[in-house]
Amino acid sequence: MLPARNRMTRSTEFGATVNQGVRAVQPDIVVHARRCAEAAPDGPKVGLVVAKSVGGSVQRHRVARRLRHAARTVLDDLDPSDRIVIRARPSSRYAISARLEQQLRAALTKANLLDGIRR
Repeated sequence: MLPARNRMTRSTEFGATVNQGVRAVQPDIVVHARRCAEAAPDGPKVGLVVAKSVGGSVQRHRVARRLRHAARTVLDDLDPSDRIVIRARPSSRYAISARLEQQLRAALTKANLLDGIRR
């Protein structure tokens, strides 16, 4: 589970990240990443978008849990001013957690938020 201080909850934050951030596409997820000018005192923020196209509510919640777990593993590698929105694609319902984490790291590296070195 993501700590409450690292959850993106406001639609304005989602909108700013999606509209002004860098988009990195992977087979199962799309990551919108943005580095803000000011650093947040409580660290990076992560938001999830899991649409009905992913599946029924059980499948959507399963995908969301896996994405939250993957996001939690990269929090320590991010800058406190980073904002990330992870959008699940329909194929994500078949992906295992390790694959989602690998794709998240690849997308963040492509967006220049990670240096590609696992810490």
